[in-house]
Amino acid sequence: MDPFSTAAGLAGAIRARELSAVEALDATLARVAQVNPQINAIVALDEERARAAAADADAALARGDQAGPLHGVPMTIKDSWETEGLVTACGAPELAQHVPAADAPAVARLRAAGAVVFGKTNTPLMAMDVQAYNAVYGTTNNPWNLERTSGGSSGGACAALAAGLTPLELGSDIGGSIRTPASWCGVYGHKSSYGVVPQRGHIPGPPGALGEPDLGVAGPLARSAEDLDLALRLVAGPDRWDARAWSLELPAPRASALRDFRVAAWLDDASCRVDDAVRERHEALVEALRGAGVQVDTEARPALSLDDAVSVYLPLLGAAISAGLPPELYDGLVELVAASDPQEDSPMIGYARVLTISARDRAFMNEWRQQQRAAWSDFFERFDVLLTPVTPVPAIPHDHSSPMPMRTVTVNGQARSYLDLFSWIAPATGSLLPATSAPVGLTADGLPVGIQIVGPHLEDRTPIAFAKAIAEVAGGFTAPPAYAAA
Repeated sequence: MDPFSTAAGLAGAIRARELSAVEALDATLARVAQVNPQINAIVALDEERARAAAADADAALARGDQAGPLHGVPMTIKDSWETEGLVTACGAPELAQHVPAADAPAVARLRAAGAVVFGKTNTPLMAMDVQAYNAVYGTTNNPWNLERTSGGSSGGACAALAAGLTPLELGSDIGGSIRTPASWCGVYGHKSSYGVVPQRGHIPGPPGALGEPDLGVAGPLARSAEDLDLALRLVAGPDRWDARAWSLELPAPRASALRDFRVAAWLDDASCRVDDAVRERHEALVEALRGAGVQVDTEARPALSLDDAVSVYLPLLGAAISAGLPPELYDGLVELVAASDPQEDSPMIGYARVLTISARDRAFMNEWRQQQRAAWSDFFERFDVLLTPVTPVPAIPHDHSSPMPMRTVTVNGQARSYLDLFSWIAPATGSLLPATSAPVGLTADGLPVGIQIVGPHLEDRTPIAFAKAIAEVAGGFTAPPAYAAA
């Protein structure tokens, strides 16, 4: 079995009896045993139950029964999603023995479609970093360069996909947690429109929480855009209470042929300069698109600046995640802000301010967010997709120094705030828009670069379709050389 098969391709092979579900699982587990120790992407296995599920899938197929489009396909799940009977720690020592009694709805929908869940993939502590490391399971390495991070918080998921350890993953994204690791590992990831996929059963919040946090979404990760589209349609839809009154049908893509898309590109900005290594790949993509007959407008923008988007997103993010902070940490941040000079703008003070935003200020930010959403709606009357960077840099070296806001990243030889890693994901996240990360080539140092494809609200299948179309000119997924022949 090709370890880099797509989920759809593998499902088709199982349906055609070219291999069995048991054989697919055995081959996958053998590769995990061989490759995973170097990468540490998969941190918990459920082999016995997975083998039983694969055998059941084969028996059902022999009877002429089929569970769904993923019948017999082995896959992993990001360890922030609760999985029935399989530990869900989200990197937190206090949850190291947490074994949920039920699947999160999104996980249950994948199982109902026939997926065989065999393991969990690594995250940062409580999914709150753009690097995947924690005291429970350790550090996940990037398959393209083990000295660099795979990203976060879906870092284990994306590393596993890139190394051929799983054909499909379920990620989550509130701070680029799907898009950043997808870009840094050279795979595909889709941040869905807010509310399209239930968040129940996701950590954080704490196990058993029923609230839907602002900004946070679920979305698929894969090695092809076709798999993104397949998986999104499987997991999308209302949660149990809302299903009494409404259903969801995602609109068809606005176009399918590459030259039929109306494309704008926002590839750099004075408020968050992009490293030349990333910008060169994006500019090469624009030239390739134009060479294929696509008209790309590199001057068009929604009626807001990148600073505007970040200024709304970060306080809303702080409000969304602050409830999950330990009381002593939150109280310390409140004291830090109270003691600071109102004019101080250091990364640490800025971080503390957004995490302690008042309810009154959050209401103001929400209104500003709605104004920005209106600007995006107007923009997408003229364009189908907007291309932007995912982050200003390719995958960074491991850096676990603390406190996190005081870290730096290097952009064109200059040290910049670590928080700049959140700037380019801010517009889509803050305005609740769908966005797809698609691989568009490698830097001169051999690191993957992704492009962020932002689409209209609830038209998730449009940026995914564009991601599929640009594979014609950008090449799509390629395996990391060290693991391509492993």
